[in-house]
Amino acid sequence: MSAADQPEPKGQVDEAPGPIMITGVGGFLGRSIARALLDRGLEVRGLCRGDYPDLRESGVDLHRGDIADAGVVSEALQGCSAVFHVAARIGIWGPYEAFFATNTTGTRNVIAACREHRIGTLVYTSTPSVVHSGEGLCGIDESVPYPDHFETHYPATKALAERDVLAADSPELATCALRPHLVWGPGDTSLLPRLLARAKAGRVRTIGEPQPIDTLYIDNAVHAHLLAYDRLRTRTPGEDPETSPAGKAYFITQGDPLPGPQFIADLLGAAGLPAPDKNISVAKARVAATIVEGLWTLFRIEREPPITKFLVSQLSTAHWYDISAARRDLGYTVQIPYAEGMDRLKTWLKDQSPS
Repeated sequence: MSAADQPEPKGQVDEAPGPIMITGVGGFLGRSIARALLDRGLEVRGLCRGDYPDLRESGVDLHRGDIADAGVVSEALQGCSAVFHVAARIGIWGPYEAFFATNTTGTRNVIAACREHRIGTLVYTSTPSVVHSGEGLCGIDESVPYPDHFETHYPATKALAERDVLAADSPELATCALRPHLVWGPGDTSLLPRLLARAKAGRVRTIGEPQPIDTLYIDNAVHAHLLAYDRLRTRTPGEDPETSPAGKAYFITQGDPLPGPQFIADLLGAAGLPAPDKNISVAKARVAATIVEGLWTLFRIEREPPITKFLVSQLSTAHWYDISAARRDLGYTVQIPYAEGMDRLKTWLKDQSPS
């Protein structure tokens, strides 16, 4: 039998050359992954709603459109060799349909386009919230199941999407999901700006007793995504399924939980702001959240309320995770320690301040 007649080995992912797609490339994590791929000398394409001239100038081929539109996604992914699916609707308030359209339908569109265009690798950015039902999470690993109910639409729709991504893993499409927790650092467009705005308005409060939480510096988040990409892209037919990342989810953190109020104080301190000095009990916070949610629902207020039951549970319970699976399967290690990350953030914030 000649080499041409030999059957292709099943399970082998053989990607054709082509750009790497990043959905949500305009966001904090998406653009950070884009920079890392460009530094590798790779061709990068991005799908986003807005226009980002700085990304275009850096060499990213931007495609604008709604990820909930299957036609837009298919056209954007045509010719790509791999996908980092980072795009998501985040938040603690809003109609279920809006979260479902972006987080769930959008993900299904990405999976369908990967199959249509024979794209071999899909790395999905999930969230630890997909296993959070309101109780504390202390050192849990990926064996913890999805809960029967969620406190808000974001984790509910992300959980549906994560299930779809993991179920889509096949010899033709290698997939995995990463669950980064509280990503922070220079360039943050979400967590830090919101915290600073609340602090300057005198609206930052701690709730209940300090609880340990995990966080993740942006460079470490990017590192984990590239490791997942490399592992999926090079998987082999005889790879041990116990240590293969294909079809699996992974918690990604600094691996060093610290009290939640300390993290808040450190972020504010990096910006030259004082630590919060007001604390309210969990019971009072839950009552306030119930009242506020009722008013927002009654009067159909669209803007995000100042407090919700989900936010209270997030701020008053422990959230830290066992990352040994990521270390074992992906080779994940913390590249930037917490203290060094805070120093970098302080320097960046100082550079952003008007002289």
